[in-house]
Amino acid sequence: NNIKDIKNIKELEIYIKESISCALKKQAKSTVLGEGNINSSIMFIGEAPGAEEDKLGKPFVGAAGQLLSKMLNSIDIDRKGIYISNILPWRPPNNRTPTNEEIIECLPFIQKIVEIISPKLIVLLGATASKAILNSNVSISNLRGKWHKYQSINYNKKVDCLVTYHPAFLLRSPNFKKQSWEDLKMLKKKIENEKL
Repeated sequence: NNIKDIKNIKELEIYIKESISCALKKQAKSTVLGEGNINSSIMFIGEAPGAEEDKLGKPFVGAAGQLLSKMLNSIDIDRKGIYISNILPWRPPNNRTPTNEEIIECLPFIQKIVEIISPKLIVLLGATASKAILNSNVSISNLRGKWHKYQSINYNKKVDCLVTYHPAFLLRSPNFKKQSWEDLKMLKKKIENEKL
């Protein structure tokens, strides 16, 4: 079974559950691929599932997820209307930051999800998502505030990407919420301009 032949999220889930074996997967309770509207033109990508997400098998259900929902509501986005995923489908032990090896190992999955959802805009939440998707080592404070392009080997469309802070980071460092709000306003403007 080849990841290239996969046509939808369900097939990808089966493929990951049946064909992939790695240390991260073995210690996680759930494989958390994503959730939301698969026909959405807007996709959000975070880092990895946390404890709550691992337990429930859904992305962004803990405190960070609640903050994300509030952030979306503030710019009139219904969370159910967009698609939300993570770079890693498995929770790293003790919510530690994923290693470069783990990110590289899981990158084909998120690339495939982007290919399936085929969004017009991607919002990257946090440094791990930004570095992985944009293939960049630039700090998040230098990446945010402007639009970037995402393209991968198997996906010839260029997708506009916006970088902002991860809600979990904002919970720990609320003084960055103001900058995050600027990013959300940029997103709202783009959605309105492109009638998404």
